[in-house]
Amino acid sequence: MAEEMRGLRVAAELAAVSARTAPKSKGEDFVKIMIVEGDALKRFADAMVAYGAKTGRRNFDRDGDNVRNSGAMLLIGLKDAAPCGLNCGACGVQTCSELKPKELDEFKGPQCAWRQQDLGIAVGSAAKTLSIHNIDNRIMYRAGVVARKAGFCNCDICIGIPLSVTGKNIYFDRKT
Repeated sequence: MAEEMRGLRVAAELAAVSARTAPKSKGEDFVKIMIVEGDALKRFADAMVAYGAKTGRRNFDRDGDNVRNSGAMLLIGLKDAAPCGLNCGACGVQTCSELKPKELDEFKGPQCAWRQQDLGIAVGSAAKTLSIHNIDNRIMYRAGVVARKAGFCNCDICIGIPLSVTGKNIYFDRKT
């Protein structure tokens, strides 16, 4: 199993490279990336279960169990992402100067729609790289919430991607 864990770490690092080099609006990079593993990953899983119990939000326990049974997790988020200056209104306000993100229940928003696309492209690029290397993974909104709430990252919005190397993909056939 040590070989698989070394391979998982290498794949996580390659996925981080894919997220970093993914195209960004105006060539400006506000994407933050980190890898969580070992004891920190177990604390993260505990924090997910605790957050679900505290808030009464569904499936944080289920996803927390998935994280607990994972070998690592990639966190990808946005921090202090400046609007693109297009005044397109896609974020919900008429002009970029009106866009004033504030701390909400789970994330800081609203965010520039183009910067959120940057995040989505980075997450998709990372998941693609993991898939190419046969690393089971699942994109998790709930993991991003807890990453912020429990202080694992300092992003305004975040997505978690837990990674697993086992005989069966642990992220499917899950109970709700």
